[in-house]
Amino acid sequence: MIANYHTHTARCGHARGEDREYVEQAIARGLKVLGFSDHVSMPFEGGRESSFRIPLAQLEDYVTTVLALRREYQQDIRICLGFEAEYYPDYWDRMWEMLAPYPVDYLILGQHFNDSRELSYNARPQEAETVLKAYVDGVLGGLATGAFLYLAHPDLIHFTGNDALYRREMERLCRGAKELDVPLEFNLLGLREGRNYPDKRFWELARQVGNRCIIGCDAHDPRDVADPDQLERALSMVRALGLEPESSLPIKGIAPRG
Repeated sequence: MIANYHTHTARCGHARGEDREYVEQAIARGLKVLGFSDHVSMPFEGGRESSFRIPLAQLEDYVTTVLALRREYQQDIRICLGFEAEYYPDYWDRMWEMLAPYPVDYLILGQHFNDSRELSYNARPQEAETVLKAYVDGVLGGLATGAFLYLAHPDLIHFTGNDALYRREMERLCRGAKELDVPLEFNLLGLREGRNYPDKRFWELARQVGNRCIIGCDAHDPRDVADPDQLERALSMVRALGLEPESSLPIKGIAPRG
């Protein structure tokens, strides 16, 4: 691994460590690129705040700290400013207005919820066909905007219903990502915590469809950045499925579409 674009900070409330520790770990483990992509703040109506995002009051600090670290460590590593975001059509324009003042390098799509009410986490077991279809529809809608560098943990949805339905809908997701030429992330957080993802069924479909693949650390602790044991395990699994992960992706800044 020479680049990781999926790195959180303590601001989201479920990660730990200082921002600088993530950078120094990345350098120690030989990364050339470290992208910070904490959960984007959302300007919800009524001042509602998500429990898992950067609070609006800390957004400025997140940006200025990442940019300061970029300058400080520019001789050692490339640091990128990014966010992990959901695609919520009703808040899409508001999110862009919020981010407009900042030099954001990229977004990654992580569809943890299917709509902006954020009532049902997609990684909880569920067997409703409507939830699965809503997940795939939301992902494809987000990717179609052209705003996302890649799709984080594409197999996050924990569908426990009919297997044929799962394969049909997730193949639809894979084909949509393929047509849009958007890479899919093999997620190390799910791997190290024994979550429902990475899902072998999903990655078999991705291989059949011919999707691009990249490994993402989804680091919530500095120790998670390019952990060699996690990487060895992930590479073994990915290659056993007939996929070869990309080492890095071009970062050109963001521009909203759709």
